[in-house]
Amino acid sequence: MTSKRIVITGCSSGIGYDAAITLHKKGYEVIATCRQTQDIKVLASQGITVHKLDLANEQAINAFTSDLIAQSKSVYALVNNAAFGVPGAVEDLSRDAMRTQFETNVFGTHQLTTQLLPLMRDQNEGRIIQISSILGGLCLAFRGAYNASKYALEALSDTMRLELSNTNIYVSLIQPGPIETSFRDNALQMYLRFIDRENSVFKNHYAAVEARLESPDPVKFTLPPAAVTKCILHALEVKHPKTRYHVTTPTKIFLPLKRILPDKWMDALLLKVGDKPRS
Repeated sequence: MTSKRIVITGCSSGIGYDAAITLHKKGYEVIATCRQTQDIKVLASQGITVHKLDLANEQAINAFTSDLIAQSKSVYALVNNAAFGVPGAVEDLSRDAMRTQFETNVFGTHQLTTQLLPLMRDQNEGRIIQISSILGGLCLAFRGAYNASKYALEALSDTMRLELSNTNIYVSLIQPGPIETSFRDNALQMYLRFIDRENSVFKNHYAAVEARLESPDPVKFTLPPAAVTKCILHALEVKHPKTRYHVTTPTKIFLPLKRILPDKWMDALLLKVGDKPRS
């Protein structure tokens, strides 16, 4: 059992929810965050400390970290899980759509991390665990905004790992493929908000995108959130955690292939397994 304090973002469902419950049961002092009041109540009913936090809100992050620091000078780990996707062809993504994608997946995550890092420096130990994606290492068509946000997260994490190399603070990236979450439901909402299907050259293709996002059937090779939580626990508890954790079969196959195949070969493969433009 441990009383180490762990901050986890995006705990409404899926990976964040499973990680919060599992770590709480193992004795960690979990500080979970959610955007919706109803989700806060569910976690709080299980004895977990929960804060309402929207990573797109700069002032909300400032208030959250100030309150956290006032309560205690110790935060052992930060698990940056909160994220969503804005589907759509790159040429259909407005500046507002890109800004919305990056506010949570990159800017808010970065702000929270930099505000908690001084606590880890003061205690001379800490773990920063970034929940990235297979799409932080390769790109699929019609996911440009999300691809870009995860590539940005990975670049910041790799840089930060170098800058923290003379400390006892470790940065790990977890790269899941398909996981049982509400990701598709949230992505559908973003798609309907930002993509003008009727005036797009990809109008016919978007019918297939909508069908995929609305389908209740899991994608092939989908794993439960516990598969990611297992990696989170490893990154928290071993003396020297991995820099990257590959979760699900697609991640374990395609990320190594990307390092060895020519770009044209990799493009053909990704078009075959992912979304290929339809006329």
